[in-house]
Amino acid sequence: MTQRLQINRDRLLRRLEQFNTIGALPGGGNCRLALSDEDRAGRGLLVNWMRELGLVVTIDAIGNIFGVRAGTEAADPVMFGSHVDTVGTGGRYDGLYGVLAGLEACETLKDAGVVTRRPLALAAFTNEEGSRFSPFAMGSLVHVGGVSLEDAYAVKGIDGASVGDELRRIGYVGEAKPGSIKAHAYVELHIEQGPVLEAGGLTIGVVEACRACPGPNF
Repeated sequence: MTQRLQINRDRLLRRLEQFNTIGALPGGGNCRLALSDEDRAGRGLLVNWMRELGLVVTIDAIGNIFGVRAGTEAADPVMFGSHVDTVGTGGRYDGLYGVLAGLEACETLKDAGVVTRRPLALAAFTNEEGSRFSPFAMGSLVHVGGVSLEDAYAVKGIDGASVGDELRRIGYVGEAKPGSIKAHAYVELHIEQGPVLEAGGLTIGVVEACRACPGPNF
């Protein structure tokens, strides 16, 4: 008989509230630009929560964070997650919701004593927003081989700092080779925030299509 599981909504909301004290802006919203001190603080909190749940934490050379929950088989994991960096005036959910919802899913499974067949890998990718360093989706691009690590390190931000120098400064140049954790499948719960729904008086929106984004231009 299939066991029906239910996440702990209040626990998820508490984590969102706590995380969003990092980089909070007056009047609402958040600023955790990639590889900033605020990003480092958020990363530290996430890693602590991962380890508290018994996830095996791996950080790769571009600073992507992975928390792996073992399965009954030594197979490629089902991966899920998003990012914790924001734009300059970011929303409270955006990528963070995908990461913390994944964390909550792992804790729900742990509470119920459920072990999946495949391992599960919770991912937080580096510089997905691209507000400080271009291109966006940098961590995931390096992960899949779309951008070389050397090219990514050399990118200069809007403040003149380089990705490589800032990764070293905040202590997130990991030992793992990017792409060493290969996903069997990937799913992302994501809230893309903007003024359109609010201006239209609508309470929910459903994605109907996604246009292909142009590749990075170094």
